[in-house]
Parts: sequence; C-alpha cells; structure tokens
Amino acid sequence: MGRIFISAGHGGTEQGGRDYGSIVGSTNEATEMILLRDLVVPELRSRGFEVLSVPDDLSASQTIQWINARSRPGDVALEIHADSFSNPDVRGTTAFYIANNTERKKHAELLLLALVRRLPQLPNRGAKPDTATGIGRIAFSRDTILPSILLEVGFLSNPDDRSLLQNRRRDVALGIADGLAAWSREVSGTQPGGSTNPTYLPINIKINNQTYPEQGILINNNAYIPIDLVDRLGINLANNPEVLRVQYRNVVYVKAIELRDFHISVSWDNSSRTVILRSILTICPGQIDRIMGHGNTSEVQLMMFLKANNENALTQFPDLPKLYREEATIEGVNYDIAFSQMCVETNYLRFGNDIKPSQNNFGGLGAVGGGTEGATFPSARLGVRAHVQQLKAYASLEPLVQEPVSPRFSFVTRGIAPLVSQLSGRWSADLQYGERIMAVLKRLYESAGLL
Repeated sequence: MGRIFISAGHGGTEQGGRDYGSIVGSTNEATEMILLRDLVVPELRSRGFEVLSVPDDLSASQTIQWINARSRPGDVALEIHADSFSNPDVRGTTAFYIANNTERKKHAELLLLALVRRLPQLPNRGAKPDTATGIGRIAFSRDTILPSILLEVGFLSNPDDRSLLQNRRRDVALGIADGLAAWSREVSGTQPGGSTNPTYLPINIKINNQTYPEQGILINNNAYIPIDLVDRLGINLANNPEVLRVQYRNVVYVKAIELRDFHISVSWDNSSRTVILRSILTICPGQIDRIMGHGNTSEVQLMMFLKANNENALTQFPDLPKLYREEATIEGVNYDIAFSQMCVETNYLRFGNDIKPSQNNFGGLGAVGGGTEGATFPSARLGVRAHVQQLKAYASLEPLVQEPVSPRFSFVTRGIAPLVSQLSGRWSADLQYGERIMAVLKRLYESAGLL
C-alpha cells in the first residue's frame, strides 16, 4: 500500500516568516487547515494507512521539496486550502489537478464525491485543471513528483462554509479521509514497477501532425517527452530549474505540460496514448502579450468562452463580446487582451467586489477623487470604451480615436506599459496581475483552437 502525504495549505514563507493565507474575522486559513489536517491524519492511520504530515513551517516550494525527497512509487499527495473571495455568496469545494491528466481528474472527482457524501450541504464546484486558476498553474500539482491534488475545502469568506469547517470539522475530516483512502488504493493498485526500478509505459508523440520517431513515457499519468525534442523546439530550459527532469534508461525526459508556458500547445489523445504538441500556431508567440494589436478570436468564440466559465454571464450583457471587438479595434487595442482583463476584473461577470453590474465598469476603473465604488458609466458600450481607452493610455503614445470617456486617462504616463505583464503593480497592486490576465488569454486561445 502506498503512503499518503498531506499538507495544510500555507504556514511558512520563503523568508522564514508566517503565512496565514486568507484571514477572515478571528480566524485564518492556515489555522483552520492545520486543525482539519490534524483530524484527517489519525483517522487514516486508524485505517491502516501510512501518512506523512508536511511540517507547518515550510513554504510552498519547501513543501514540494520535502515531499519529492521522500516520495516513492504508489504514494499520493494532497494539499488542503480554504479560499476567500470578496463576494460572500461564493461557496463550495473544488479539487484542482494537473492539466491534461484524465486519470488525475478522475482522482479529483473521487475526493470531491467522498467529501460531499459526508457533507451533502457543501456545494461541489467540480474538479478543475490547474490552468483554470488565477495564474494558470498550481505549483503543488505541477512540481510534485507524486500524483498530487490541491483541494479547496470551502470558502472562509462564506458564512455557511465557514460554519461547516468549524462546527462540523470532524465530518469534513472523515470525508477527506474517505477520498484519500479510495485514491491511495487506486494508485497503489495501478502503479507499475517497484520502488527502485520502476517501469514506465511508452507513449507516442505527435508534433504539428507528424509522428515523432522517438517515444515518450507516462509517469503518474503525466506525459513526459525526451529533452532532445524540447531542444529541437528551440526552448531553453537551462534557467528553469523548477521544470522536472527525469532520467529513465539513460534518456532525460521533461513533463510535456510544462511546454505550455513556452507557447507550445499540449493535448492528449487517450485512445492512441499520444501526446500532441503544436508549435506552428495561429498566434505569434512574440506578440501574444502586446496590448496594442489585433485580436484573433471571433465573437462566437468569445461568447462560448464566457459562457463556459459562467453560464449566466451573457444574461445581463449579451452584446459584451461584440462591444469589445468593436471598441478595441477602433483604438488599435488587442480585444482579446481587453476581454481577458475584463474576465479577471469581474470574475467572468459575476462581479461581487466593490463594483456592481449596474456601473458598467468592466475594467475595475477608479473614479476621479478616489470614490470607494469606482467609476460608473451610463451604458455597457461606454463602459467597454472607457476600459479600452485606459488600456491604450498605458500601452501607447497614440492619441485616442474617440472622445475620452475614461475618467483617469489623463493621469497615466502614456506608453508606460506596452506589455500585459507591465500592468502588474500599476493597474492593480497585485504583482501577479499580468500573469492572471495572460492565464485567461491562453485559456481563451486554447478553447478557440488558436493555441
């Protein structure tokens, strides 16, 4: 039987301090997850499982290193979190798995079903790939050698979820233990090879619709490709130590999904056991993050993407994709980037922060004078126009084509941020703000078959 690693989300920082995660009222995420973890561990041990609890003073990267140093074939790893959101109505549990891994998706669903079976009043938000998160990747899912899942147990910001976590902690722990036990048994039963000389299944590789003459391997249901192919794609991993490398039968392999960060399209065909790579893309990788430029998606593709992330998104704003295409094109702004930023700012038109839908403020624009509720516009079109104009202020020295409606256009140092990444710390205090927009943009292009 394989072992189970469990980490309570947050705890230490890279500098050795404390990371409490989300703080709500008199409690915080780190405390709640440690209390929950401390119930899960003895429960699993009472069932005969060997459980390793990650020390609470380790940072996120140190946690991964700690697990990787002790990992053996057949082991699994879980990290538990409790999220927080500005909208207190948002609630439920989600399990995040590494993208393009159908087996791990099944494991994530297994964990969720076990949890909601114990707590049917806890909404199941579903198993989601780590590409669906804010910055498009979860280190715990990507960089841990073992099969690993990050479980968001609920939202501390929601009173009902918080009540379940605090008043029915024992039931939550039992649900997590049930899921971990089932997951561990499944992985242990399908794990090939022994602990010292594992044998990995070969897989086929296709690149730009051509079969690559060398095969890859499947490790923990993740596709790995030879490093020689990575070199042939012109990708230099020398400065990326976080990309996992595996030496197997004297060949070095890397996890295929990591190439997604280098603008390589990565997908998987389960029937033929083939990892499919595309480096010849409709989108020019060198231009993808430039705010000034042309969009690439159709109105229908924008609508489908928005609806896939919020099925009610177009109820109140049915013309928003059309408006972004029209208004951004007039000013020479890439409408795909503006649209992706709107998705980040409004949580796919769910809003829920200080800005209300009636304000038609889709870019989180502030009011002149520092109004607490941000700017308000009389129509959706003018709200989109203001958003586009503010982006142009940051990204270009060119004058506006239309009359200015953005209240803060004149306060921006023109042309200071031509790239999406340069909006971080400027448009938003969040230093990962640009990464969040780019993560949505890449998902948009993947959904449209452009990346």
